[in-house]
Amino acid sequence: MRRRDFIAGLGSLAASSAAWPLAARAQQGESVRRIGVLTGVSENDRAFAFALSAFARELAGLGWTVGRNVLVDVRFFAGNVDRMRTFAKELIDIQPDLILADTTPATAALQRETLVIPIVFVAVSDPVGSGFVASLPRPGGNITGFTDTEASMAGKWLELLIEIAPGVRRAAIMFNPDTAPGGGSYFLTSFEAAARSLKMEPMIARVHSEAEIETVMTSLGREPLGGLVAMPDAYMHLHRALIIMLAARNNVPAVYWTKLIPRAGGLLSYGPDLLDIWLRAPLYVDRILRGAKPADLPVQRPVKFEMAVNFKTAKALGLTVPRSILLRADDVIE
Repeated sequence: MRRRDFIAGLGSLAASSAAWPLAARAQQGESVRRIGVLTGVSENDRAFAFALSAFARELAGLGWTVGRNVLVDVRFFAGNVDRMRTFAKELIDIQPDLILADTTPATAALQRETLVIPIVFVAVSDPVGSGFVASLPRPGGNITGFTDTEASMAGKWLELLIEIAPGVRRAAIMFNPDTAPGGGSYFLTSFEAAARSLKMEPMIARVHSEAEIETVMTSLGREPLGGLVAMPDAYMHLHRALIIMLAARNNVPAVYWTKLIPRAGGLLSYGPDLLDIWLRAPLYVDRILRGAKPADLPVQRPVKFEMAVNFKTAKALGLTVPRSILLRADDVIE
């Protein structure tokens, strides 16, 4: 099914639910449940559409079929903080049985609106530090879910940067403090410690606009031996195409957190299998819809990680992909 058709289908199901007789949507007295989804990507994000489609298929395997016994309302705020808050309120107002929150900012926006409606998050790095849960084993409130990236990963990304681009001597970690975990602080200790260990100059690059992203990338390219680590946050994801283009234009080697970026022309990535997280989330949605409480469902860490490298991009940057990376790469883009 094409992405636009799938999203349109979800929207039409939600929009027309009040007009459909319950008997047409439910079987043998089966009640119809409602799920809200809040995401920071744009409506035409193919990766999100694929993940949401996979989520729906897994949910159907557990007995919840969109249009029959479950309706889904999706809101895309596309990195816009004001829109995020508006959509969070909209979703709370329709009183869904559960809300799926994609990323830290979405979860925070929903938490400000309700302490009652169950929330299952995906792609959140620091749920304890963000105040979403009391602890990973015992969340203790109306929120639980699936983490994606631990703080120590920032050091790993820097190690990979120097491994594929050994000439790099100064590296920036770029993020938007409005959308990054802990305003960006979650990853900075690991990044700066790794930089000291590798005898590299660390640079903290906070950006709030496309113009600021361009300024950072131009600066890294203007002075020799510069490299980039892109922090996993919703804003970086939303602007990944721009970052890829500017890295190529300014000859800046960069390491990312998801294989989606090397597949689109980025150099190298290492991080959790985000699709696997989306495939695990329906288990919690199912359990909550059947009566379980989020407080009793422990937050789960990622279990699958993957590395991707783009040979064409490495060649354009004048880099040779080392055998050590080739042996570990799950995805080699020729």
